[in-house]
Amino acid sequence: MLRRQPLAVIGLALLILFSVMAVFAPLLAPADPSALDLAHRLAPPSFAHWLGTDELGRDILSRVVWGARLSLTVAVSVVALSFVLGLILGGLAGYYGGWIDVTVNTFLMNAFLSLPGILLAIAFVAFLGPGLLNLILALSIGGWVGYARLVRAQVLAVREREFVEAARAIGAGDLRIFVRHILPNILQPLIVQAAIGMAGAVLAEATLSFLGLGVPPPAASWGTMLNDARPFLFDAPHLVVFPAIAVMLCVLSFNFLGDALRDYLDPRTRIAIAL
Repeated sequence: MLRRQPLAVIGLALLILFSVMAVFAPLLAPADPSALDLAHRLAPPSFAHWLGTDELGRDILSRVVWGARLSLTVAVSVVALSFVLGLILGGLAGYYGGWIDVTVNTFLMNAFLSLPGILLAIAFVAFLGPGLLNLILALSIGGWVGYARLVRAQVLAVREREFVEAARAIGAGDLRIFVRHILPNILQPLIVQAAIGMAGAVLAEATLSFLGLGVPPPAASWGTMLNDARPFLFDAPHLVVFPAIAVMLCVLSFNFLGDALRDYLDPRTRIAIAL
């Protein structure tokens, strides 16, 4: 499959690269990302600073490396929290139906879908203040709805299957039926949704940081770097180019992997790829 899908290989390679940068940021960063060197501010790329320095003389390569840690931390946390909330609420609505389904699907989900998720996140962070935890919670507020609707639809399709009825007939409890029989049969689309959701979380974190609503300074963030570089766009374009490339490649890596997982986990597409 990897030979027939070169974009999947590129996405996997990029994801490994960003993961290594995130995990080993203290070892890979050539300098302290917060260290000031005003004597060499706005320096172009050179052997001393491979990606140049910013308006305060901070090493851009070091800030890009540390920015990968922040972006992936936010992305994994947001997707994990949204996934769990969506699995619980969507599972309850799809499995039990009735008034629970009406409350969760008709009122709760539609209420959150009526407003753009980024606006909810901006309002949440603006109310509680910037910070890593507030940023994760803000992005999770609107992110769980997509998982909940997908879980509900999948559970509705599976709950009446013969193996579920057989488990119910021998006296299995609702929790055991859901965990042992329903959940394994609905995980495939959820995994694809989670992979693509990672890309959205990285982009949303960069957006909020660009607006000044992300993790406060001196933490290195790709969005903050882009915001700080706006006054120097024409004098020192490298301040914008390298963080923008980092955001673009990180988002592309998750999108490529999401597309590859969708093709691989779908039996019909997998057979077509094999042929």
